Amino acid sequence: MTDRTTDAPSAPRRRRLLILAPLVLFGAMAVMFAFALTKGDPARLPSALIGKPAPALALTTIEGLQDGPRAVPLLTSELLQKGEVTVVNFWASWCLPCVEEHPLLIEIAQKASVPVLGINYKDAAANARRFLGRYGNPYAAVGADTSGRTAIEWGVYGMPETFILDGQGRIAYKHVGPITQDALERTILPTIARLRAGKPG
Repeated sequence: MTDRTTDAPSAPRRRRLLILAPLVLFGAMAVMFAFALTKGDPARLPSALIGKPAPALALTTIEGLQDGPRAVPLLTSELLQKGEVTVVNFWASWCLPCVEEHPLLIEIAQKASVPVLGINYKDAAANARRFLGRYGNPYAAVGADTSGRTAIEWGVYGMPETFILDGQGRIAYKHVGPITQDALERTILPTIARLRAGKPG
């Protein structure tokens, strides 16, 4: 009499294999994604929002935020629909890479002559005010994303991230991570210039 118990995996073992297979696949995908973040060029991570209108904003005011004698305006969706190229930057006071890129945001505001708009992510108002008071304020308008909902809708991976919008309020370019001098000169400023000239980003 032939013993068939060793010819094929038992039913419980087959069930375990069926359960583990998707987990292994997900793990492999996670490793590939982590590799893209750490070894590849994270600034080139794809975004499903490229070419689409920027998601609506539902931000709150950072109380007491001043730029000299004037109160810094609240960032609203209407400011993204004014017919001009804009730069939208997600930042936080607790984000060390945000400190690194901050002088370059000031440079963008000065050199590119486009509005730089700030979305402060899950931050305390006092800390946000202190950050801009210490490092300078490149933002023409700022809003607080205290819940993190706006970041989710914009597909933000982490702080900082920067978006360039065309004159119709569509997302033309997304930069993941801190802006570097190389990225500024090679990609960001040329993209802004092309969009201002009416050319695709």
